[in-house]
Amino acid sequence: MNSVVQFYRDPELGAVESREFRVFNDRSLDRIPAVAALPEAMRFEMRVVASVLPFRVNDYVIEELIDWDRVPDDPMFQLTFPQREMLEPGAFERMADLHRKGASRGEIQALARELREDLNPHPAGQLELNRPSEEAGEVITGLQHKYRETVLFFPGQGQTCHSYCTFCFRWAQFVGDKELRIASTDAGLLHDYLRSHTEISDLLMTGGDPLVMKTKHLKAYLEGLLEPDLAHVQTVRIGTKALTFWPYRFVTDSDADELLHLLERLAEAGKHVALMAHYNHPHELRTPIAREAIRRVRDTGAEIRAQGPLLRHINDDPGAWADLWREEVRLGIIPYYMFVERDTGARRYFEVPLARAWEIYREAMQQVSGLGRTARGPSMSAEPGKVEIQGVAEIQGEKVFVLRFIQARNPDWVQRPFFARYDDQATWLDQLQPAFGEERFFFEDELAAIKAASGE
Repeated sequence: MNSVVQFYRDPELGAVESREFRVFNDRSLDRIPAVAALPEAMRFEMRVVASVLPFRVNDYVIEELIDWDRVPDDPMFQLTFPQREMLEPGAFERMADLHRKGASRGEIQALARELREDLNPHPAGQLELNRPSEEAGEVITGLQHKYRETVLFFPGQGQTCHSYCTFCFRWAQFVGDKELRIASTDAGLLHDYLRSHTEISDLLMTGGDPLVMKTKHLKAYLEGLLEPDLAHVQTVRIGTKALTFWPYRFVTDSDADELLHLLERLAEAGKHVALMAHYNHPHELRTPIAREAIRRVRDTGAEIRAQGPLLRHINDDPGAWADLWREEVRLGIIPYYMFVERDTGARRYFEVPLARAWEIYREAMQQVSGLGRTARGPSMSAEPGKVEIQGVAEIQGEKVFVLRFIQARNPDWVQRPFFARYDDQATWLDQLQPAFGEERFFFEDELAAIKAASGE
């Protein structure tokens, strides 16, 4: 499987060999040798869950990131392989019944579509509130414009990943239902929208993972930003898990150098280029190829910012986050966000109460230097905006959460503190109640008006 091409960095990293990309999905799950050695009951449960939630994993993750002696508790195994409790018990049993009966693929897919409807496939108003419309009222596909300065673009060729995270909040992009998918292959549409909205300073290429696609496709979207009439777009962000799931993308893939040259051209032209890397556990940073990929990206003038959700079974431990942030800083990566697991997909398996999330964040922050404290959180990417839990306090005899908007649909909401009654079981913003006898949070009336204007 490995070729003879080698790259050398220093004695610590040693040799890095190129590698053939080989991927497994729900149909080939049993062909993974390490999985074949697991108990049949566990494999059956995986197949059942993978019928509903997307599953995809590659050889690098299987062989380099997962400690199979620790399965099922290994965090990288939990990150990529389906677990029974990711579905509600009733949903699991309905799908398991079909598998036991040897049902056809059509029957299994029909039930999967039904079960997915209960998993909140597009949370926080992504379809109803985030997609802009043309003057004629027709929705512009492949774009989201939730915050004034930032537009998200979903390139059609990048709506998959090298491996899928079991917690992924964009799981609906991967399940084959066209009505759930957000994507466009029209670079002209993107550029025209940016030209007509000079308030936009940041473009975020997202997915899926835009770095799954070949560099020639990425160029079609990004080279246009070098034109003078798009000078107001100062920042190019690329959301990616490739640095973890397929670091060869930046080192030995056939167009790795072409990709790095594209990033370098954008940076040299004065654009701020940032890879918004998703890291969930310090183990993801420890392979030689991962470190070489980080070095090569940083050498282009692009920076790497790290973000990821707090996840039960994977990283719900202050020590894991402190180790992650320390290692990121050591490698030149900027810790950016600790997110709260979104209210979609397998959230029931991964979610952590907000009170505990804040405790984990606080205890992790206490263990790192100032350079590691750039990570904001715990942050909920909720319908009105990004809401940060700043702490727990007692005010006038009432125990409360102290909250603020880091980003919001209305920029005037940003940095305004507000308070919610303390609730040690709440896991999301919509489960919180205003403190001090107030009936509504300060933003709720305006948010209702925004939703009414959108026709929701």
